[in-house]
Amino acid sequence: MARVAFIGVGNMGGPMAINLVEAGHDVHAVDRDPASVALVSAAGGHAAGDVAVAVADAEAVFTMLPAGDQVREVYFGAGGVLERARPDALLVDCSTIDVATAREVASAATARGLDMLDAPVSGGVGGAVAATLTFMVGGTDAGLSRAQPLLERMGRTVVHTGGPGNGQAAKLCNNLILGISMIGVAEAFTLAHALGLDPQKLFDVSSTSSGQCWSLTTYCPVPGPVPSSPANRDYAPGFTAEMMLKDLKLAQTAAGVGGVATPLGAAAAVLYQLAVNGGLGKKDFSAIIKMLET
Repeated sequence: MARVAFIGVGNMGGPMAINLVEAGHDVHAVDRDPASVALVSAAGGHAAGDVAVAVADAEAVFTMLPAGDQVREVYFGAGGVLERARPDALLVDCSTIDVATAREVASAATARGLDMLDAPVSGGVGGAVAATLTFMVGGTDAGLSRAQPLLERMGRTVVHTGGPGNGQAAKLCNNLILGISMIGVAEAFTLAHALGLDPQKLFDVSSTSSGQCWSLTTYCPVPGPVPSSPANRDYAPGFTAEMMLKDLKLAQTAAGVGGVATPLGAAAAVLYQLAVNGGLGKKDFSAIIKMLET
């Protein structure tokens, strides 16, 4: 059993922390929302008063935060992780943030002699609850070896993507594919409707031919063909449109820094911005089809 500090126990971090509790670990949770901490406590975890208290005796520190600014605050701030972590602590940031911040935090941790991993996840809230997440891990072999037993309690797949920041790079590239492909699938079903083609028939064709992709066969954006997709639950997330927009913007920033042209990614970011502006931000990202249908 390990003593774990878990900072950020919202929609994703909460179920992840609870899975660690249920695996027998001593989890101390911190979040700005007391109700989120209470859920972890009810599952057998502990409410820590603040980051400094949670981190002080923790063997492993996990963070799941909204953006790079919050990650910098939690790690670099007064009473933060880097100031208060014990000398042998393992640090694992599961947030999805910009690559530059991930590498800056990792460099600062390394300077203190701490193992630090960036380990963003794929799988959404459902994957967090079911402990079937995919972890994309950047960092050292030694750090991953230490983290593996904990990660395997929260996810099904752990991929070592390389050095610091490469976990974030993998996440941004993966979600660039996902955002673009969902728009393509949504456009196809919108066109099929206009042409009088039954959506089930399009699904039957495309799911067994060259149009096959995850956005179609697992997350179909129209009700019916895939009963488990958010389209059958009024697009309750999953993974919200505003979170997809965040990741597409991060990908565009990374593309700009790297001097890489991503015209489809840029177009996808514009379309998701329109969807969020149109009131779909809290819906699942597959609800982009509702904007295309209007």
